[in-house]
Amino acid sequence: MIIDSHTHIFSREVLLDREQYCTSDPCFGLLYSSPRARLLSAEELINAMDERGISKSAVLNIGWASHDMCVRTNDYILESIAKYPARLMGFCSIQPREREKALLEIERCCHAGAKGIGELRPDAQGYDLNDEELMSPLVKHAVKRGMIFLFHASEPVGHLYAGKGSMTPGIIYSFIERHPDLKVILAHFGGGLAFYELMPEVSRVLSNTYYDTAAAPFLYAPQIYRAIISIGGSSKILFGSDWPLLDPARVADHIKSANLDPNDVENIFHANAGRLLGA
Repeated sequence: MIIDSHTHIFSREVLLDREQYCTSDPCFGLLYSSPRARLLSAEELINAMDERGISKSAVLNIGWASHDMCVRTNDYILESIAKYPARLMGFCSIQPREREKALLEIERCCHAGAKGIGELRPDAQGYDLNDEELMSPLVKHAVKRGMIFLFHASEPVGHLYAGKGSMTPGIIYSFIERHPDLKVILAHFGGGLAFYELMPEVSRVLSNTYYDTAAAPFLYAPQIYRAIISIGGSSKILFGSDWPLLDPARVADHIKSANLDPNDVENIFHANAGRLLGA
């Protein structure tokens, strides 16, 4: 059994008007202006899951600049998880700068069955993650509803790539430190934040923080898995592909090439996500 904790889907409207959305939204344009960047519908994702032996997938939104686009694209994610409840789990988008509207959107998405909010991209959406007046009410609302926040995270060193952004470990850590009750998933191993769990005080702060493996073959050698497991075990690592950016089979092969203990493999591929997401 494999649970993919990081995929993206888009409605027919977005698929057909791709160029318009690339022009009108900075985050979408950053991620999908290249013709090589693929877009998928829910049905295409389901077909891909069947072909690759993926039991369930979390479908994520992106960091849209406008509240209206968050709502419209959330509608498609909510429709998709209602249509395929045994296969898909939803993460929806908010624009925190809209404050009360963002609170209401968290509430709406929660009632419709979403597991959380994400993929959050403060740098692309134009807000300060560490603005407590802005973020604290949203976090409190999410914690009360049992919603997870999922962030894109960026490595402070290494090669540049489309969508890398500037959400580096220090920025994210400061936010998590102020909100210890919030469950957080950090994409791409948290931009390396997972390594700092060697520091006991950091490990305590990150007790509710999980790391997904999305796009790992683009970023790290297979030794990344053994390194992270040696620091804090395998209980907080979630298999994620970033499909359709990367084929889940490629990420799975990357993990398998590390020759991990079977219990660690089980945790990464499905047990951790099963516990966290109720999958």
